Amino acid sequence: MAEHTAASLIGPADDLARRAGELLVRMQNDPLSIARKELRDVVTAADLASEALVIEGLRALTPEAAILSEEAGFSGSVDGPRWIIDPLDGTVNYASGLPWFSVTMAYQEQGRTILGITCAPVAGLVAHYALDGVATVNGKPAAVSKTRRLSDAVVSVVLTSHYTGDEIARSADVVRRLAERTRGVRIVVSGGLEMSLVAAGQLDGFVALKADIVSHAAAMPLVRSAGGRVTTASGAESGDDDLEKIASNGLIHEELLDAVRGA
Repeated sequence: MAEHTAASLIGPADDLARRAGELLVRMQNDPLSIARKELRDVVTAADLASEALVIEGLRALTPEAAILSEEAGFSGSVDGPRWIIDPLDGTVNYASGLPWFSVTMAYQEQGRTILGITCAPVAGLVAHYALDGVATVNGKPAAVSKTRRLSDAVVSVVLTSHYTGDEIARSADVVRRLAERTRGVRIVVSGGLEMSLVAAGQLDGFVALKADIVSHAAAMPLVRSAGGRVTTASGAESGDDDLEKIASNGLIHEELLDAVRGA
């Protein structure tokens, strides 16, 4: 039996995500301490401050739950419930003063996501998913777009600084192929935000060929609840641990997969 319900967690977790978002907004206007991570990726003092705030809050809310976080890694029991969090998804955007970043939080029990929250404070997006039927973006029911042809679609593709040369080449080829077949390709690189935009019908598709678990766990079930699909390039349902996460409104999915597979 679940120790917590989505209904009991969603209010406190939403408050925590909003507080972390407010902290990030305040810190974005100050000089940032930036350190290098993998390849050309970076971590900022804001990543760490937001992470500390969220972890402290979640430990108070659900002391028995493990926590998997972007910077701090995993802590707690592997056998019980867990939170998967990215306290600042879109760090490179954030450090450059751009608005495309978010705080993402997912609560899971027995491999199922019970609750997911994505808060993008400057972009003006708050998305909620709950297993008991909640799927909203900015308080409205989440619903994917009705775009039926890839030629009418706008699709975002992740192409980021921690990719290897081979991963850059493959992703760039996806961009080229989609540029020839879609209405528009966008590179945003804040996966939780982008998937939430698919769930809201503002993007028709999203392609990440090396997706991390922390940025996407909250939004994948939201896309599916909104009527969309999230798969690997093979067409199999994408799980938390799969690197390939290709999301769409479902209507353009096979065309989108065809473009990705050819890269």
